[in-house]
Amino acid sequence: MDEQKVFSNYIKYGSMPQTVELFKKNPEAVYPYLDGVYTTVVYKDIITRKRIRDKMILESVIKFVFDNIGAPLSSKKISDTLTSMNRKTSYHTVEEYISAFLESFLLYKAERFDVKGKKHLATGYKYYVVDVGIRNYLLGKKSGSDLGHILENIVYLELLRRGYKVYVGKFDNLEIDFVVENNDGIKYYQVAVTTRTEETLKRELNSLQKINDHYPKYILTLDMEPEIDYNGIVKINVIEWLLEDINN
Repeated sequence: MDEQKVFSNYIKYGSMPQTVELFKKNPEAVYPYLDGVYTTVVYKDIITRKRIRDKMILESVIKFVFDNIGAPLSSKKISDTLTSMNRKTSYHTVEEYISAFLESFLLYKAERFDVKGKKHLATGYKYYVVDVGIRNYLLGKKSGSDLGHILENIVYLELLRRGYKVYVGKFDNLEIDFVVENNDGIKYYQVAVTTRTEETLKRELNSLQKINDHYPKYILTLDMEPEIDYNGIVKINVIEWLLEDINN
């Protein structure tokens, strides 16, 4: 099976070990399996352990967060949105539920880092799901409508796997998708489905060009073209980047 096809399956079904094995034998068994994983985590762990009574609000919160991976979120924003949809809840309840999701490793939280000011920020966190297959199972048909943030989620998980501390970056009023750090130093990443239009390329380069240091800077895309260097900012195909550890 070629790399594009494998990556397409990854986006749809995720990468849990049992999911991968099931897909080889019977793809139709994948979502029932993911249903079992989700039910075990949410109902047998979170709801039981936290003694949560309002299961519908819990489901609403997790669906909202899953639907907004890679977007800055606050508990107040979530509670206000749900309340406007006639699912009234307080931001304290939302905070409690999100904490439970984080404790159960259903979600990861990426804190913000001000690159210019060299400081951590207390607002504008982003959340990423532990497995895109579980997200697809829960959201159904609408799950594939935001490929850009799905791609961002995949890159976030890979950066964690490689041992980095991962933050979402800010430089003045510009966003950097990921600022990562380990013992070797810092790296910066922008993630985009494509940068083939001049406007998109300019936008993705702009925030990285503002950073006045010599740490590596990358743009990861699905564009099928050779690696390109824009004055020190390297554009790489994301599939090739994901396979780096395997190929080296």
